[in-house]
Amino acid sequence: MNDLILSLLCLAATLLIYFLNKRLYRRWHKLPLMPLVMTPLVLVIILVVTHISWQDYIGESHWLLWLLGPATLAFAVPVYENMAIIKRHWMSLSAGVITATAVSVSSSVWLARLLTLPEEIQRSLAVRSITTPFALAAAKQVGGQPDLVALFVVITGVFGMAVGDVLFLRLAVQQGMAKGAGFGAASHGAGTARAYELGQQEGVVSSLVMMLSGVVTVVLAPMIGHIMWVSA
Repeated sequence: MNDLILSLLCLAATLLIYFLNKRLYRRWHKLPLMPLVMTPLVLVIILVVTHISWQDYIGESHWLLWLLGPATLAFAVPVYENMAIIKRHWMSLSAGVITATAVSVSSSVWLARLLTLPEEIQRSLAVRSITTPFALAAAKQVGGQPDLVALFVVITGVFGMAVGDVLFLRLAVQQGMAKGAGFGAASHGAGTARAYELGQQEGVVSSLVMMLSGVVTVVLAPMIGHIMWVSA
């Protein structure tokens, strides 16, 4: 089969599976049925069974990754509409973003080193907790591999979204702002989608924290690369 036709079929399959998955999730509101969980799983199974390579799949689907940029910026709209919340809590949110960024990067790299993972994986894991457009930009500065970065970002987001509610329950976290900040800092876009399901305040805070975490990581990426690998 022609590579172009195969890539177009993969694109059509991705959109169709996502559309059907959305309808399924609206009917049965269960975590395993969330589009961010089930759609990638179904696509992976299809690619494995049909022996379609990643290169063939992404050929005409790459623009879906490009759309992540505008989609991320769209989260700024509700943030702007709820500036009163941000102004009241700007200090705690700023401190939380800086702390979360430092803990995320350092814990990811040090755990990877403890497991003696290759440096390429260490560098790619360093930016796993920010949303894809920011992560790919930061990865260029720290030497991460784009394909690995995208994979780690997706896994981190889905996992954080899946276990977030359980962790909040176990830790007796009840305040909406705290839940939103946790989702935004730890599981970026996927977590923010879950935060909006919990409430407007949770979603707004998650959106803001997600964007600020991405900006901080990108700005500090050269310093992160130097501290973690050059001076280590």
